[in-house]
Amino acid sequence: MTDRARPAYPRRTTAALALLACVGVAVATSPAGAAGAQKSTRVESAPASWSADLTRITSDDVNVRHAQGALSVRSTTFRPASAETGRGYGTQVLAPRELDAPVNRVVAELAADTPSDADAEVVVDVRGRSAGGTWTEWIPADQGPAVLPRAVTTVQARITLWDTTGKARVTGLRLTGEKGAAPRASAGATAFSARVFATREGLVGGTTANGHIIKPNDHFVALPSRRGLSPNGSSQYSVQVCGPARCETAPVWDVGPWNTKDDYWNPSPTREMFKDLPQGRPEAQAAYENGYNGGKDGSGRTVLNPAGIDLADGTFYNVGLNDNGWVTVTYLWTGDQTGKSFPTWGTDVRIRQQATTASPEVARLPGPTTVNVKCQVHGQRITVDGITNDGWSYLPAYGGYISNIFIDVVEAWLPGVPNC
Repeated sequence: MTDRARPAYPRRTTAALALLACVGVAVATSPAGAAGAQKSTRVESAPASWSADLTRITSDDVNVRHAQGALSVRSTTFRPASAETGRGYGTQVLAPRELDAPVNRVVAELAADTPSDADAEVVVDVRGRSAGGTWTEWIPADQGPAVLPRAVTTVQARITLWDTTGKARVTGLRLTGEKGAAPRASAGATAFSARVFATREGLVGGTTANGHIIKPNDHFVALPSRRGLSPNGSSQYSVQVCGPARCETAPVWDVGPWNTKDDYWNPSPTREMFKDLPQGRPEAQAAYENGYNGGKDGSGRTVLNPAGIDLADGTFYNVGLNDNGWVTVTYLWTGDQTGKSFPTWGTDVRIRQQATTASPEVARLPGPTTVNVKCQVHGQRITVDGITNDGWSYLPAYGGYISNIFIDVVEAWLPGVPNC
């Protein structure tokens, strides 16, 4: 018996860091120009600088094109399914950059043209990871250098365009990674959880913010911030949703509902917007229940429900909802990521509660991704595509086990990973 629904397809590897910059006609951000620089952000090692290749459009990119020397949205009529923004949307996930030395700050120098008559915004995010580690959250850099929660050796940037007229153009992006003094405190040992109101996304046939075409009975969620948005087909940022019937782990593939810059799972001082709200309280909930922001969302629309998460149809019904309602959500990437990271292969790979195919399924990996392995055990011996193995790896982010067959390394027993 296999634990995979469809044949494997070629593995992909992504490694990254994130940063954000809102621009006018031309924007440049540098360490020297960062307002309010404190002693805690002083540079301690020589910076590494590189220019991003904007001409490389891949399957991770959504509704963008590069022509006549500039990046722009391909269609101003395209909208992410959940966000319901009135502006055209496009995003480019740039190739990761491997660095010779660790960094914990990234500066973006963005060259962009947004004419005064264009209702447009261009932002840059960065994220990063150390060797064998997991990605940090995407970090905005509109207020100066992006300060990462830990030192990293791989950096990745993402450019997002919101454009009504199609006149916005990005002609260049230069990134500089630096090692400064200790950044803000690292994540706690336990991932953050909150009870929030969930709505059913539906919208079958629509396209999510990461480019996924929504299918019937789909399994993913939308959160109202791009800080935890996974690339298409990956589970790099996932949540556990617990409803009236059961819990499900699902990837974050869309942005919404209501807001696009409301990372309410982060502590108030590090929230991108609405910093006067307590951690765990979505802006839409505060607007609906208490008249916060005049009862409006971040775009000025009257908030009609307190939703802090959208659930794809399969996830919505699987956790036991028949109508919009309250669920408990754990934002799995916010906890300490102990263990070692490995790439996976295969589609619809099942993660089990125990190391056997008879055990209940707790999540699926829709495609190749990177997983954090805490430990491994000898469990049921299974065969897939002529490969037989009884090794199973425990994935703390999902609370379950994956057969070592689907870990994309040569060894059947993972090197450097202890027994559970």
